[in-house]
Amino acid sequence: MKERSAATAPPGVSAEGVRNAVSAAQRYLLSIQHADGHWCGELEGDTILESEYILTLHFLGRTGEERVRKAAEYLRRKQLPGGGWPNYEGGPADVSVSVKAYFALKLVGDDANAPHMVRAREVIRRLGGIEATNSFTRIYLAVFGQEDWDDCPAVPPELVLLPDWFPFNLYKISSWSRTIVVPLAIIWARKPFCPVPRQAQISELRTGFVPERQTPRTLREAFWYVFFTAVDKILKAIEAAKLLPLRQKALEVSEKWIHDRLVKSDGLGAIFPPIINTIMAFRCLGYALDDPRLKGQERELERLEIEDEETLRVQPCFSPVWDTAIASPALVASGVAPDDPALCRATGWLLDREVKEAGDWTRRAPEAPVGGWYFEYANECYPDTDDTAEVLTSLAGVRFPREDEDRARRDAIERGRSWLLGMQNDDGGWGAFDKGCDNKVWTYIPFADHNAMIDPSCEDITGRVLEALYNLGDRPDHPAMRRAVAFLQSKQEEDGTWYGRWGSNYIYGTWLALRGLMHAGEDLSAPRYQRAARWLRATQNLDGGWGELQHSYEDPAAKGVGPSTPSQTAWALMALFALEDTASESVRRGVDYLLRTQQYDGSWRDEVWTATGFPKVFYLRYHLYATYFPLWALSLYRRAALAPAVGARSQDAASAGVAVPPVKKQVE
Repeated sequence: MKERSAATAPPGVSAEGVRNAVSAAQRYLLSIQHADGHWCGELEGDTILESEYILTLHFLGRTGEERVRKAAEYLRRKQLPGGGWPNYEGGPADVSVSVKAYFALKLVGDDANAPHMVRAREVIRRLGGIEATNSFTRIYLAVFGQEDWDDCPAVPPELVLLPDWFPFNLYKISSWSRTIVVPLAIIWARKPFCPVPRQAQISELRTGFVPERQTPRTLREAFWYVFFTAVDKILKAIEAAKLLPLRQKALEVSEKWIHDRLVKSDGLGAIFPPIINTIMAFRCLGYALDDPRLKGQERELERLEIEDEETLRVQPCFSPVWDTAIASPALVASGVAPDDPALCRATGWLLDREVKEAGDWTRRAPEAPVGGWYFEYANECYPDTDDTAEVLTSLAGVRFPREDEDRARRDAIERGRSWLLGMQNDDGGWGAFDKGCDNKVWTYIPFADHNAMIDPSCEDITGRVLEALYNLGDRPDHPAMRRAVAFLQSKQEEDGTWYGRWGSNYIYGTWLALRGLMHAGEDLSAPRYQRAARWLRATQNLDGGWGELQHSYEDPAAKGVGPSTPSQTAWALMALFALEDTASESVRRGVDYLLRTQQYDGSWRDEVWTATGFPKVFYLRYHLYATYFPLWALSLYRRAALAPAVGARSQDAASAGVAVPPVKKQVE
């Protein structure tokens, strides 16, 4: 169980201590800025990345390369003492992650009777073996002859031919599923076979038992499960009978669909899973190993490598726009002048990454003008609302000395704001990449067990958009803001919290929802919001920090439970600041935790992961989260709690130069 906040309060937090911590973090963050103005910290995922990387290189005939040996060594070092591999730091063994790691290690030559392999095998079989893995894992295993294609869900390429008016089509599922599924459908249609040595086969991971599926909770779930199971069987029967008059056309359209989205992009979707699927799909389509189009995707994969003397790990993607868009307002909060050259370089870099061409989002929001920002270095087809909102907050807090440059900044802000407003969902919230992508029916499709088939409105993104709109000058009575407030109110849970879709979990969602509501003019002293304050204080750890492991996505009892991390502590503190609390014992202890855990170079480190890719399936650690969020929180604390004479209309750095209501002091 989590330790609760019954400990003695720490000594009073000194203004000098906070000032020194802010200055040290500010210097560190500026010291790691790239020469062209951007920031990009390491983005860490689980070992499924290294496992699939090894499998992909084997598919290309490159198993003997040194990089494969190093990736295998990384897998060995990340194995849990009990034998399996988790899908987040501090979590239990996951069967799909563990099966892929075990297979990858056998592929590079690890003896099945070696102690680490014996431990892994025992854990995997206890978790249900190959039969318990998810659909994407089974498809990868089928490529290498370790699973029967008949046991994999159907992913027919004819999906790309379905028109927009059809009840189901490619643009009714999430953008990331779209980029994964199109090349995967080519793979499924061609059913390639890549042999592995006899000693690398993993039949010993079979248990012979079909795992029990989760009992449908409602008649609706039961109906759609039965319906899509029947559709899957029909599709496989059609496949077996070779009644495929549109197959060649579907493959051609799928191939063109992929190539169209490789323009101005760091690989398909600029993320790892579509990149490796594209590599395999190109080979399935007959591309030679030296084909420039195939080699281009291999280079994008290799760019994601981080290699040292003994190991190699793989990032899921790059996060430069995201890191830069958060680092900039954190620095403004810390006292860096809005026209500082470092901030101007960062702003210029962000302006160069503004989306100028229409992408997939137009299929669901044709009325929205072109605009917005993406997450990676290049991903023109896929701007997202979360990055766009944070970039707009960043742009609003900076001023160029030259009028022509500043006019360009203001013009980009207006385009981004218009795009963002055009992406608001009918329920008042915002999803990430698409509008109206919220039909839960599609989550029952057999290949949808990656738990990310749709892109509905999110509490965390909606809160961030509200803050951005306020920073751009929109007032609380703006219709879009009122609808967003109503959405957040409808999503608040009984204990006062909000779910966090893109960060772990309720600490993240609650922080962003409260920040958004504060900027939308809500009275956060109201009882419904003060319930969130009570929850935050009750979940504070004895060391003064806050933490929440990803287990809370599966078990509601684990809300707010986990070892303290600097980033989650900063989120909790900023949530309390929004609730007009800057002087309580909880706040003082939280600030003290950040001061005590700051490293000599001015940074902090999250020992466990705090970000979310696909809830219950894939999680992340942004290495810079543990620096710019604590810097931001301490800067707000310094302004609100340690310099109350500044007054109501002093600059709130989180508002990037726009005045906000004063944060009142409150004692628990």
